[in-house]
Amino acid sequence: MFVRIVKLTFKKENIASFEQIFEGSKNRIRKAEGCTFLELLQDKENPHIFFTYSLWQSEENLDNYRNSELFKTIWGETKKLFAVRAEAWSVDKKITLN
Repeated sequence: MFVRIVKLTFKKENIASFEQIFEGSKNRIRKAEGCTFLELLQDKENPHIFFTYSLWQSEENLDNYRNSELFKTIWGETKKLFAVRAEAWSVDKKITLN
C-alpha cells in the first residue's frame, strides 16, 4: 500500500468550481479499484492550495485509475482551473500512529 499526495493550486476565482468538481466525483474516485482512502485538504494560510491524499493498494491500481476515462474527465476539467501546475508524490507509509 502506498500514499499519493497531489498539491493543487487554484486561481482564487476557481476554488468554488474545483470544489464542485471534487464533490461530484469523490465517491467515484474512492470506488476506483485499489483506492482504500481519499481525503481533500485545504491549506489554512493559503486557501487557494489544496491537497488530495489517497491510499492505493498498488501502483498498478493507481495507473489504471490514471488511465481511466473518469480520471481523464476530472483532470481535464480541473487543470483548467490551476494557477500553477500541480505537483504529485507517491510515497510509502513508514510509521502510522493512531
